[in-house]
Amino acid sequence: MATYILGISAFYHDSAAALLKDGDIIAAAQEERFSRKKHDRAFPEKAIAYCMQEAHIRPQKLDAIVFYEKPFVKFNRILETYLHTAPLGLRSFLMAMPLWIGQKLWIPDLIKKRLAYSGPLLFGEHHESHAASAFFPSPFSEAAVLTMDGVGEWATSSVALGKGNQIQMLYEQSFPHSLGLLYSAFTYFTGFKVNSGEYKLMGLAPYGEPVYTQLILDELIDLKADGSFKLNTRYFNYLHGLTMTNRRFARLFGGPPRKPETPLTQREMDLAASVQKVSEEIILRMARYVRHQTGQKQLCLAGGVALNCVANGKLLRSGLFDDLWIQPAAGDAGGALGAAYLAHFHYFKSKRTVTRPDAQKGSYLGPSYSDEQIETFLRSVGARYQQKDENMLIEQTADLLRTGNVVGWFQGRMEFGPRALGNRSILADARKAEIQQILNLKIKFRESFRPFAPAVLAEDAPQWFDIHHPSPYMLITADVHPSKRLSDPNEQSLNGLQRLKTRRSLIPAVTHVDYSARLQTVNQHENPLFYKLLRAFKAKTGCPVLINTSFNVRGEPIVRSPAEAYACFLRTKMDVLVMGHFLLLKEWQHEVQRQMQRQEVFELD
Repeated sequence: MATYILGISAFYHDSAAALLKDGDIIAAAQEERFSRKKHDRAFPEKAIAYCMQEAHIRPQKLDAIVFYEKPFVKFNRILETYLHTAPLGLRSFLMAMPLWIGQKLWIPDLIKKRLAYSGPLLFGEHHESHAASAFFPSPFSEAAVLTMDGVGEWATSSVALGKGNQIQMLYEQSFPHSLGLLYSAFTYFTGFKVNSGEYKLMGLAPYGEPVYTQLILDELIDLKADGSFKLNTRYFNYLHGLTMTNRRFARLFGGPPRKPETPLTQREMDLAASVQKVSEEIILRMARYVRHQTGQKQLCLAGGVALNCVANGKLLRSGLFDDLWIQPAAGDAGGALGAAYLAHFHYFKSKRTVTRPDAQKGSYLGPSYSDEQIETFLRSVGARYQQKDENMLIEQTADLLRTGNVVGWFQGRMEFGPRALGNRSILADARKAEIQQILNLKIKFRESFRPFAPAVLAEDAPQWFDIHHPSPYMLITADVHPSKRLSDPNEQSLNGLQRLKTRRSLIPAVTHVDYSARLQTVNQHENPLFYKLLRAFKAKTGCPVLINTSFNVRGEPIVRSPAEAYACFLRTKMDVLVMGHFLLLKEWQHEVQRQMQRQEVFELD
């Protein structure tokens, strides 16, 4: 009899569900993709239903359900924090308690009631779940595991040792001293949204100079040689208030926080550069200490901070470890997968077989749609389309990309984690400098400074980027290869966002202002169709690189279904939509667009 284990993460941000069958990942998805609420933290009822559907079982057939953290321990930390800071946290306390008393402390009852489940219900620790999500799918039989995030129950950073089918937690750093919260404080102060805007801060950093680095080290953080540190909590408000920083923090950095959506100034760019530099130094010190203490040559990373691909790239190039593997869903969503793995190996004591290149299956773990399902939808809304065989589809799409069209690419199973990896992607020609602005302003509706990621044929990556390590999950930044760079004599006279105007390389649309790129290496094994498209594009242009950005607009989750993909296609300046074996041009959809304008909108489910 097969053993089915469901992992759940919920109630903070990025709720998710993941299902294992005899240790094999059957399905995993974030609730936001079903509810259409960005970073949805609600109980992942729809994601769970999808997992059950993928396995063709009902919850009653599950051998265990595992929650990714221990709510009572977390509640204890929150209560202790309020008591320690009283009476300052009264307003925050009054806002938080109804949710805890009414829902979060009753998770066992909630799960049993919602799923009509009466079997074993287990709870992992937050950082233990993160560590499991990174080690167990990795290609390593043993490795050190470093987890860094905002906070779990008490831990904010932790080190574990993974060997065979066991994770052993070695030591941790405790709240309120948190690298994730430090980075989120600067995210808030520079006018971006906490728990979703951190990657914007990372993207803004190369436009600035790290002029505040020493001030941060002198005033905000007491950093030790081993990477441990203490924050000066006098400057922060997150222990008891509703904001991340306070007036002292504002005085330290020359004025109040930037209001969201107002123009960015050099101050914000310099703050971003400074906190990024401090974060990289902390991570490198932690990693150096982990290597010294464990003696391990391989390192796994998880937790929200592991999504900092710039730091990941520097860690990889440091040579501290021979190899590195990062959980693609490194944030709280991945905790659901880690929780399920913990039950499989620790509770059921299952044997572990190491899988190469890993057991994550390219992170293509979400719903898929057949050509029959796609065509049924297209017919239902009166869409005009052409059906192609695979070779013709690839050739025509490559031609459309070559001639400057922006293509929505909807294929196979949806990705698990925050990155689109070639199944729910918007694609474009990286050689065209103007594409970066078109994508940001007319399709993604987002800030002009945001860089785009390149997808590159794995075998060609070392010729186009300074990298000799696979990056299948778009979690490592590398510089564009010197042979592909271009010099601009006017570069020195430009400041801040003016530097966007410079053509820096043969692939300017994916070259950031510091010549870096957050790349995805694509091989035939993990995504054969996307690989064929890149091969065809290279054959026509000599360039094995395409822009790959997520199929969504600002403020919305990545599209899940054909209906969501088609609606996004119609609402933006996207030129082409390719779903399954069907090709649609925007110019063919005028009648459907007129219906949408008359509010005859089709159902999105």
